[in-house]
Amino acid sequence: MIDPVQDRRPPITPQLALRVAVFGGLAFVLFAIIFFRLWYLQVLSGDQYLQQANNNKVRVTRIPAPRGAIVDRNGQVLVENRVATIVQMDPESLPVAERTQAATWGQQVTSRGRRPKGKQGPRIPIPPPATPELRGRFARLSGVLGMSAGTIQDRVVQSLVLASYANITVKVDVPLTVRNYLLEHSEAFPGIQVEKTYLRSYPRHSLAAQLVGTVGEISPQELKLQRFRGVSAGTIVGKEGIERTYDRYLRGVDGATRITVDAMGRPKGQGVARAPVPGRQVKLSLDLGLQQAGQSALSRVINSGPGTAGAFVAMDPTDGKVLAMGSYPSYDPSVLSRPITNARYAQLFGASAGAPRFNRATQGLYPTGSIFKPITAMAALTSGVITPGTTINDPGCIKIGTAGQQFCNAKNKSNGTLSLRRALQVSSDVFFYTLGRDLNNNVTGLPLQTWAHKLGLGATTGIDLPDEFKGTVPDPKWREGRNRLEAQCRKKTGHPCGIADGTNRPWTVGDNVNLAVGQGDLQATPLQMATVYATLANGGKVVRPHLGMAVEDANSSLVQKIDSGAARRVKLDPGYLQAITDGLHMATMGDGTSADVFAGWNQSAFPVYGKTGTAQRYPKNDQSWYVCYVPNQSKPIVIAVTVEEGGFGAVGAAPIARYMLGQWFGQKKVFKAGTSQTR
Repeated sequence: MIDPVQDRRPPITPQLALRVAVFGGLAFVLFAIIFFRLWYLQVLSGDQYLQQANNNKVRVTRIPAPRGAIVDRNGQVLVENRVATIVQMDPESLPVAERTQAATWGQQVTSRGRRPKGKQGPRIPIPPPATPELRGRFARLSGVLGMSAGTIQDRVVQSLVLASYANITVKVDVPLTVRNYLLEHSEAFPGIQVEKTYLRSYPRHSLAAQLVGTVGEISPQELKLQRFRGVSAGTIVGKEGIERTYDRYLRGVDGATRITVDAMGRPKGQGVARAPVPGRQVKLSLDLGLQQAGQSALSRVINSGPGTAGAFVAMDPTDGKVLAMGSYPSYDPSVLSRPITNARYAQLFGASAGAPRFNRATQGLYPTGSIFKPITAMAALTSGVITPGTTINDPGCIKIGTAGQQFCNAKNKSNGTLSLRRALQVSSDVFFYTLGRDLNNNVTGLPLQTWAHKLGLGATTGIDLPDEFKGTVPDPKWREGRNRLEAQCRKKTGHPCGIADGTNRPWTVGDNVNLAVGQGDLQATPLQMATVYATLANGGKVVRPHLGMAVEDANSSLVQKIDSGAARRVKLDPGYLQAITDGLHMATMGDGTSADVFAGWNQSAFPVYGKTGTAQRYPKNDQSWYVCYVPNQSKPIVIAVTVEEGGFGAVGAAPIARYMLGQWFGQKKVFKAGTSQTR
């Protein structure tokens, strides 16, 4: 039973009741204040604050940083900047229907690209503007910019697909009058922005175009690369050449501007959130005068005939600094500093124009002809096939192999009995055919291929230019691989594919004989052959060719030296090397193959060691080659020149090298074709 006394609670005292009443009153007052404030903001002042919000949208726009200049070894400008006006469109100003339509088109194009070739169907056309208002807007803009409304629509759709959030570049480098008109009539062109930008300027026009390269907007694929981490869409980056290799120095850091706009996108005020940081200047080892001399001489040979295209390389054989490098035909990179139509691009840069963006100095793969012979000589000497004094009879032709295949000098010319030095001087093919035969039959291993690799063929040189080709040094294993690919292709297609010149044709002595004189399946670039001769000139150091010397600030003060990388060494027997270099020097004198080219040259002050080459490239005409070096103590140089379909080496290539040497050593620049008709 519950005790009624214990269940009783004490009564509330007057003091406690007063406290509860006070706290309750305070709470009521506070809630009343909050309620009134909310009512005031939302009901009485709502329109006012909505207007302020509409007037205080903040957008951040990118301020492009000017790229750094590219200069030669003496500070002469090869590439710089100029200020230009760019017309862009804000994607947010476009109707939702236009953006949806663009996204659908992008999905259709992607789906088509995933189908197998031959089953992709017709190209998917870019749809017209999604609304009549947009069609009218583009029509008005096309009249001002001097471009079709269809082109504007194409650029809008393609830009939305690539980066839907980035400003759309409609036209680059518009005149001042157009800029002013757009600014004065901004209400007629909603979403249009006129900005200042920097375009690359090339004061030397086509000079060294393939070396300096080009720039362009970063692609979606590049945005995913580690080296472009943190780079935003729309940024201009290096695409080719030095611009690409040293982009991280040249690019700089873009700035940003914070712009306050109203709901209609009209600017109300702006301020710089971050100033752009200009890119650094890159100094190259290139010598502008030598570059001009080489390019002038090469174009002279090709424009006057013979020849259709060509390339040259000049290098310091002691450290690999590239002094000049040119490829012909060339082009003016300024054409690519702004958008270009596909038709115009094909006209200027397609195969019919000679593919001028193709750098034949580092990417042109050719048989080398007789300039390969010093490699054959070194292989034969070190493997014991011959000694420097060994003599071989050259009757003009020689039969080799069980089938008695005949190999002959040019025009079957007989040179009689000769040793290595004389064979190099007159470029006896029979002498080196014999070495190729004996290196294939009478020794173990593959000494000819081994020495070609040791001296730098069959691999990239490591030059600081993108997309260098490595070439081919053929051997039995390579032949087996080509036969295998040919068989697989024939099985799939049912007809010959041209990968190999016969199904399962084995390596033969004839292959080695052809290789010994730089023919057959050998492929090398002018830069590789310059590196080979540089190794002979410096006694066994295989240099790494390079163009970049230093990174500098705007005042040309050194910021950072560019490390070219370590060279490797190959052991060359001094006696063997002397015999080869004697032969190369003799080839420029007396009845040597390039003697008349160097008639009157000061051999005592600037001794030339050179070799002509004439490579057969059926069905094309013969390719002309010349490689030489001058071991001058203060200004050593090695030069390699090739002219496609240029004929004999003394006719097309050698005069170019002679002209460049005149420029380099301050001698009279004589341009004279030789008469030697040897391979």
